Formats: sequence, structure tokens, C-alpha cells
Amino acid sequence: MTHDDEGHEESHPIVVTRPVAMDVETAQHYVSQIHASQHIELRALVGGYLQEICVQEGQAVAKGDLLFKLLPVVYRARLQADEAELQRAEISLRNTELLSEKSIVSDQELALVRAERDRARAKVELAAAELSFAEIRAPFDGIVDRQYVQLGSLLEEGDMLTTVSDNSLMWVYFNVPEVDYLGFQSIVQNGSGQRPMHQLRIPGARIELQLANGKFFDHAGHDAITIESDFDNETGNIRFRADFPNPDHLLRHGQTGTLWIRRNLEDAIVIPQRATFEVLDKLYVYVVDDEGLAHQRVITVAFELDDVYVIESGVDVSDTIVLEGVRQAHEGEHVDVEFREPEEALSDMKKHAE
Repeated sequence: MTHDDEGHEESHPIVVTRPVAMDVETAQHYVSQIHASQHIELRALVGGYLQEICVQEGQAVAKGDLLFKLLPVVYRARLQADEAELQRAEISLRNTELLSEKSIVSDQELALVRAERDRARAKVELAAAELSFAEIRAPFDGIVDRQYVQLGSLLEEGDMLTTVSDNSLMWVYFNVPEVDYLGFQSIVQNGSGQRPMHQLRIPGARIELQLANGKFFDHAGHDAITIESDFDNETGNIRFRADFPNPDHLLRHGQTGTLWIRRNLEDAIVIPQRATFEVLDKLYVYVVDDEGLAHQRVITVAFELDDVYVIESGVDVSDTIVLEGVRQAHEGEHVDVEFREPEEALSDMKKHAE
């Protein structure tokens, strides 16, 4: 650039405008993991041979449906032995009662025999309960995952059989930085109404889920967001959870996606990004006063949109800010300005900030 060009640039009027108050939509997005609201492992509660598999992988089941049946030889034999012991105890009790009626045995001896009968009955009930563990049933409505054992396998107590997922309601987890967490809390505190400490309701927010193919899930999330108790000291994030109804069962446990929180802000203060400049991690604009003098002013950005900033503090609609020619302006110096209406300035927002 020649000296003449520099002089021409310096003498060119600086374009100024004003911030504008307008309704805007903000959008914050977070990488998320999708979990079924109920997802459990089904394990063998007793040992034995796997006698029957009643479901297929991926099959939908209802609560109480029989999924697996074991052949627990030891527990059946134990039940039979305990039943025989109960019969012996009942016979002994009847004989003792007859002798008691004839005053041949004391009341104390009768009480002891009756206690032995009750003990034998309890052992039968326990053995029957253990034998019932041979039938593994669905604990809730859901979908059966892969099967980890084959028919005829010899199982030990605790062996994994399969997992079952209830996909009617999905829990979408996402990590929120501390600065965003504080911003959400500030929004809620400025609103009205009480809320549980573990939940967050953002006024006017729409919770949406974008899937791996880029399309958005058909159903919006519930407005109550659950917050975990602690921050991760290594990442500085805290975990949030949004709940999504899943009536068509499109979502499955283990999927990933992007969670979006959208809000409509009324009368937000907006300026073009190209009117700003950065110094030492702080964002500034030049404000021109009534005498035509330029002054640097720090601004705080609430949201960053495509080509504009939503301003939290620093300027308002009464201020005149430098839009074009930021590099020509200097602190405390007089500037020749050309005013551009805010609507016109916002209509051409594809230029980058200087």
C-alpha cells in the first residue's frame, strides 16, 4: 500500500451504527449419549442347566414374560427334602397335641414341637423361592439384547444371560461447561417459581435432539433438565440429563447425538460481530460520543450467533458504535463518521470482524 493509499484510507469516513433491540433465537449444542431409562443385566440367581430360552435377541417383551428356564437339580432336591421334613414335623405336632390334651406332655414341650413345625415350613418356603429363581422373567416392558449363553449351558449363580432395555423414555446425557451452567442458573434465577435443586427449567427453552444422520428427532425433550451433583475436576464440566419420549422406539440404548437448547430472546441487544475487536482476551467496541470522540468500551457477550453478538452488558440502543473502520479509530480522537441504520447494518453480516 502506498503512502497516498494510507492517507486516503485515513481520511475515509468511519461508518457507525447503533445496537438494535430485537427478538432472536439462541441455540447451544452439546455432544450427548443416549441411554434407556431402564437398562439392566439379567443374571442367573441359581446354578443349573439352561433348559429353555423363550425369547429371541431384539424381541420386545412385557413385564412378567418368561425369558429363560433353568433346570436346578440341587434346588429341586432340596425342596423335596424340606417338604418331607415339614410332613414329619406336622405329624409330630399332631401327636404331641393329642398327648397334650391328655396332659401327658407339658405346654412347654408342645410349644417346642410347634416351633419345629414352623421352622420346617419356613425352610420349605425358602426352598420354593430358590427354585422359582430357575425361571427368569422380564422385570418390565422392554427389549431383549444379545444372549450371552446357549441352550444346555451349565450356569453358575451370577452368570450373565442378557440385558433388557425399556426404551419408552430415553435419558440423554450431555456435559455442560461451568460457564454455561452458571448462565443457565442465572436465567432460572431471573425467572419465577420454585424448582427442585436437582432440576433446571429454562424459561422458553426448546430441547431438541439431532441424530447421527443430521436429522432431528421427531419428539422434543421434557422441559425439566436433571443436573448431577458434582463437577468433574479434570474437565470442569457437570453432567446434565434431558428426557425424551420414544413412542416409536427409534432411539436405542447406547446411541449418540447432539442435544440442542434453543431459546427465543425478546428485545435482546444485538450488534454485528465485525464491529468488535479483541485485546487480551477481552472484547471491545468503539463508542462515538456526542462530540465525535471515539472511546474503547468493553462488552460482555451473552450469545454468539452466526454473524452477530447478543450483548449482555457494555452497550445499549442509545450508543453509537463504529461498524466499519475500527482500525482507523483511536482512543480519545475525533472521527469523521457516516451513519448507517442498524437494520441496514444487520442486513449485510457476512463480512468478518476486523
